[in-house]
Amino acid sequence: MSRWPDSRILDLLAIDLPILQAPMAGATGSAMAIAVSEAGGLGSLPCAMLGPEQIRQELQAFRQASRGPLNLNFFCHTPPPDDPARIARWKAALRPYYEEVGADFEAPTPVSSRAPFDDSACALVEEYKPEVVSFHFGLPQPRLLARVKATGARVLSSATTVSEALWLEQHGCDAIIAMGYEAGGHRGMFLSEDLNSQVGTLALVPQIADAVRVPVIAAGGIGDARGIAAAFVLGAAAVQLGTAYLFCPEAKVSAMHRRALHTARESDTALTNLFTGRPARGICNRIMRELGPMSELAPAFPLAGGALMPIRALSEPAGNSDFSNLWSGQALRLGIERPAAELTRTLAEQALTILGR
Repeated sequence: MSRWPDSRILDLLAIDLPILQAPMAGATGSAMAIAVSEAGGLGSLPCAMLGPEQIRQELQAFRQASRGPLNLNFFCHTPPPDDPARIARWKAALRPYYEEVGADFEAPTPVSSRAPFDDSACALVEEYKPEVVSFHFGLPQPRLLARVKATGARVLSSATTVSEALWLEQHGCDAIIAMGYEAGGHRGMFLSEDLNSQVGTLALVPQIADAVRVPVIAAGGIGDARGIAAAFVLGAAAVQLGTAYLFCPEAKVSAMHRRALHTARESDTALTNLFTGRPARGICNRIMRELGPMSELAPAFPLAGGALMPIRALSEPAGNSDFSNLWSGQALRLGIERPAAELTRTLAEQALTILGR
């Protein structure tokens, strides 16, 4: 018998601990997923920034090291139409930074891309049959989703409002990640672009739990055992942790990102669209302060990052994070440097103690 007050996610995903590692693209890979899986949680591989061969390599590394279940995570956005004029206006706004670092402003603007879930990615799911497949920005096309579900994979996706949670349930999600406003990285919003619609975790989780029949996974601002226990009290059956795992040695964050995580104050994060074109929470830096974290000039996701690439290529090797995304949630000051497996087990035990289990 489970010691947890709600065992639906444990049963659904065949895991021992109701802790999911957030699939943070660029910041985590197979090493993190293996550690969390071996500890009894759900390890996740973020695939949005990987090509098919890279996904295959990461999958094989995981399967060789762990027998636990695995979550493959994909973005399912619709690529935007070409808009050269908007890209040119955005690049013009960045011109002073080009001149400052010595980047060639007249050179062709690089293309920033994030691959949405497509037939080739679906074929990998069919080949490797991960136990869980999760999506960000809604769900893929019905024909692709049907193929995923035919493999036997459990399907998860993020909801930032009750309306999104109801939509996801109606369209076949087995569980819903309730992504509070505090969460780091890209907002999973997909039914609205209005940031005023976004709700904090404390208010979002119980309202989604009351509205849907499938189990709810709380995410956003949960950085220690107190947050995990609170999520269960609010009606969640599990939690998804992101920023907490960025402090682990298995995280693939840069030295400057790790330094920012350790030195930023609890109020030093903001939602910004400067780096990709979609709202995402990160630690405030110079470009966010000078241009404002949200800019109407920034091209649609994922194109905004292209014009920043030449600047970052010259600034980042020198340890300068003025123009780099430093994704983080609001609970960063709760972060502890600890191996991912140990962190997973410790937080679970501490949460059970708080819950009196």
